Amino acid sequence: MRVSDSNRVLFVHVPKTGGSTIDLMFDHEVPDSRRVPERQRHAPLNRLIDAEPDLATYWTFGFVRNPWARMVSWWTMIHQVFELVEAGDPAAIRKVEKHPTAWLPEGEFRNDFDGFVLEGTAAIAKVGRPQRRTLTAPGREPDFVGRVENFTDDYNVVRERLGLPPVEKAPRKNVTRHRHYSEYYNDTTRAHVAAIFAPDIEAFGYEF
Repeated sequence: MRVSDSNRVLFVHVPKTGGSTIDLMFDHEVPDSRRVPERQRHAPLNRLIDAEPDLATYWTFGFVRNPWARMVSWWTMIHQVFELVEAGDPAAIRKVEKHPTAWLPEGEFRNDFDGFVLEGTAAIAKVGRPQRRTLTAPGREPDFVGRVENFTDDYNVVRERLGLPPVEKAPRKNVTRHRHYSEYYNDTTRAHVAAIFAPDIEAFGYEF
C-alpha cells in the first residue's frame, strides 16, 4: 500500500497486479509517499481503515487481473524464486530469509501448480482471497479499479489524480515470463479458480 496525504490518495495493493510499479511511482514521484504503520504491503482496505479511519475518506484505488492469469503469474514467481534459492543465488536467499512467513508457505507449492491452486488457496489466506475482498471494506468501495490488461491507460488515470504527467508506456517491475496461462490448467483447476474467485469474475467480467 501507499498513501499520499497531500493528495488524499490511498493505494491498496492486490498481489500480482502490477503493484510494485505503483509503489515505485509513489516512492520516486510523490514527495509525501508513505506506508500505513504496522500493516503489511498487501493489507486489505478494511485493515488499512481500521489502522487509520480517516483513510476511508481518501480517493482509493487498486488494480485487478484475470484470476486464471493471476494464479499462473503468482505460481511462476514462486517457482522462479525458489529455483534461484536452490541454485544459491544470494539475492533470492535474502528475499526469502527477510520474509519467511510470506515465502515459505508458498514455497511448499513451488513445483506443483495444481497444488497451489487446489490447496494453496485454502492454506494461505492471501492466495485464496478474492481481489474484490482486498479492495473493499464495509460500506466502502474503491473509487477506481485499474486492470493489468489495460495497465498504461489506467496507470495514467492514477497519475492524473496525483498531479503527475502521463506516460506513453507504463514501466513494469517484477514481470514473470511464462506460457499463456490457459496452458497450465485442467478442468479441475480451471473450475476451482472460477469458484474461489467468483466475486472477481462477477464484479469485473473476467472469463477464462
